[in-house]
Parts: sequence; structure tokens; C-alpha cells
Amino acid sequence: MAALALVALLLQMVSEPLHGQANAPGTTPGTGIGRPLVVVPVNAGINTPAPMQTGVSQPPPMNAGGQPAAQAGPPPAPIAAGLDTSAGPQRRALIKDVASIEGIRDNQLVGYGIVVGLRGTGDSQLTIFPMQSLLSVLLRMGVNVPQTGTLSAQNMQVKNMAAVFIEATMPPFSHTGEKIDVTVSSAGDARSLEGGLLLLSPLYGPDGQIYAQAEGPLVIGGYRVSAGMNTTEVNFPTTARIPGGALVERTVPFHLKQLQKIDVELQDADFHTADRMAQAIDVSLGAPRAHVVDSRTVELIPQAGEDVPELLDRVESTEIDVYPRAKVVVNERTGTVVIGGKVRLQPVQILHGGLSVNIVTQFEVSQPNAFGQGTTEVVPQTTVQANDKPVNRIELKQGATVEDLVSELQKIGATARDVISILQAMKAAGALEADLEVL
Repeated sequence: MAALALVALLLQMVSEPLHGQANAPGTTPGTGIGRPLVVVPVNAGINTPAPMQTGVSQPPPMNAGGQPAAQAGPPPAPIAAGLDTSAGPQRRALIKDVASIEGIRDNQLVGYGIVVGLRGTGDSQLTIFPMQSLLSVLLRMGVNVPQTGTLSAQNMQVKNMAAVFIEATMPPFSHTGEKIDVTVSSAGDARSLEGGLLLLSPLYGPDGQIYAQAEGPLVIGGYRVSAGMNTTEVNFPTTARIPGGALVERTVPFHLKQLQKIDVELQDADFHTADRMAQAIDVSLGAPRAHVVDSRTVELIPQAGEDVPELLDRVESTEIDVYPRAKVVVNERTGTVVIGGKVRLQPVQILHGGLSVNIVTQFEVSQPNAFGQGTTEVVPQTTVQANDKPVNRIELKQGATVEDLVSELQKIGATARDVISILQAMKAAGALEADLEVL
């Protein structure tokens, strides 16, 4: 019996480290060593305080994923070189699609001429300058029209001609003999330019020099037909185009080899985009050569003997990150509203209603009796109607998108002009994080 009691006592002493200390606070199950237990908060990545020293080697702090917590210092290389979201949403684009080179631009031309060959739809005799233009052209052709008498210029009635203004755009690096398109618009009271032919007319630049000559048959995207008092008109028959109707006679002097510096100008001014464009150009050229001048311009200095066209080709074909501004464009005249997808909205409640007042006046005739002494009078009858519409309520919570705003506006039956008023009020209240442009 004594032997059995000794054996039981030995078994109890052996089993105590496995059962008694396994579930003790601050120990790890299945071990007999009292190792402190590390508790990690929910917000991963924050270093937990080191446990108290107990003479036993401590494990490194752990994060929520079970991995050693990162120490303080710069972020890892993949994160530092990854996607930059500090300036908001972005898109990838070539430099030539979002910027232009200073000095390389179009040149606008304008001229005045005469369109002939119309079918009785030209300028009337009440318009003086078309007749004066015709007399000037006839005089240059050797035809002298008398100023007095029955066959004088004052008695001329020409309905098959019209005075027009001519507009054209000459692209950069245009050469002599190159054809460009022109737009012809009536300057008088002509009803239609259909079937007309533009006589040879010079086109002038801003400096008063002739840069092109225009002539040719007109192409009209509409028509006007009238018979008696009935008229049918489609589009605008008083404006026409002549594809390739002008020949370049003078070039604009511009030489790339004489450029001392190259200024790349963004279409939309933005410091962040300009900085990213300068960095991308440096990477493409393999050297830090571009620097930001302002929010729109990045300057690049060509090196001695460098091929400038090849340099511009490398610059324009470089792809950059573009950070467009959030913008809302409204046109109150046409009721058009364009809301960009990057527009952010703040929590806001909108109450929108309307009061309409209609005043209708009807005129009635007051007729006296057959044998009365009164007179017939017109008596106005005025009726005033007021209709106060109930207030519509829209609530936009945190994180609301443009789709949510459009959906809510459609639910209350808001018109385009209502949307414009609501957007202006939201901008004034600070709930619309975008530039509001009214056309």
C-alpha cells in the first residue's frame, strides 16, 4: 500500500506542470514556462509596448496578421514607389494629348468676299455694301457701271449674289500651296447660300498680311425652300464650308533650330501634374533637364547640337499621370448640366420647392340693352392663381456619389434649371467639392 501511495504521489507531481500551469494567466498552453502573452490592438501596424522584463527572452512585437510589427522609419520601397493618391484620382495620358509646345500653334485668318450663283436668295437692294463690292469687282474686271441715269448702279437689282465673311485656320508649319478648309457666312440679309460660288478672296492674318486665297463652290448642311407665304428651313443655310477651298500663299516664319528653350504648356493648370510631367520627361531623357516654371509650364533647355524635332518627339510621346480638376459645367441658356465623375459630395440635406403665380387677363365685351342709353365697352377680367408646391427633401450622406445625387434629383422630378439652382446652392454651402463653371 505504501508503494502504491508513493507511485500516485509521483504521478501527481509529474502531471501538475501540464495541467496546473498550462492555463495560468500569462502563459502559453502546453508549456511549463511562464512566457508573457502579447495582445495586439485592432489597428494593425501600430507597435505595441514591450512587455515587462522577467529574465526570460521576449519575442518581438506582433501585428494583427501574426507577423513581426514594422519598426518606425521610411515605408518599404514597393509602397514608396507605388501609386500616388495624394492628389486624388488620376489617369494616364500622353503629353501631346494634355499639353502643347509654346510657339507651335494654329493661326486664324479672316477675309471678305462675294458669293455668286444664288437662285434669287441673295442680299436685297436694302443692303448697300454688297452692291459696292460688286461695283469694285466689276471695275477691276474692266466694267464701268455709270453712277447716274436709268442704267446707273442705284437702279441695279442683283438677287443672285451675297456678301460673306470667310474664316480659316492655318495649321503650324503650313507651306506655300497647301490647301486648308474655309467657312463662309453671310454678312447681309441673304436667305440662303445654296448653290453659290465664292469668288477669289484674300485671307488676312492679324498683322494685315495676306496668307491665303480662297475660292470655290459652297457645301451647305441645310436648305431653305419657300413658296408664297410658306417656308421650310433645315439647319442654317446662310453658313457653308469649302473643303480645301484656300491655298496658302505665305508661311509663318518659325524655325525649331533657333529655339533657346522649350516650354511645354499644360491645357489645365495644375502644380501636381506639372511636377509629374517634369519627372517623366527626366526619366525619358535619362537626365534631370526639365523643371517646373509654374502650374502650367515646364521648361526644357535643348543641348548644343541636339536634334530638336527628335527631342520634341520623345517629350510628346512620354506618358504621364494627369490629375484633372473636379468640375461641374452648367449652361443656363440651354439647360445643360455636365457633372464630372470625380466630383465629391459632402453630407447635406436639400429642401427644394417652388411657388408659381399665374396672372391671366381675359377681355370681355359689355353690351348694353337694345333700348338702353349705355355704350359698348371692353372690360378686362383678371384672374390670379397661386400654386405653392410642397418642399422636396434630398439627403446625401457621407460618401455620396454623383450617381446618388442624380438619382435623387430624378426621383423628385427636378428639371435642368432646378438642378442648376441646387448645384449653385450646394457650392455656396461647401457641399460640392468641385469647380462650378457657368457658361
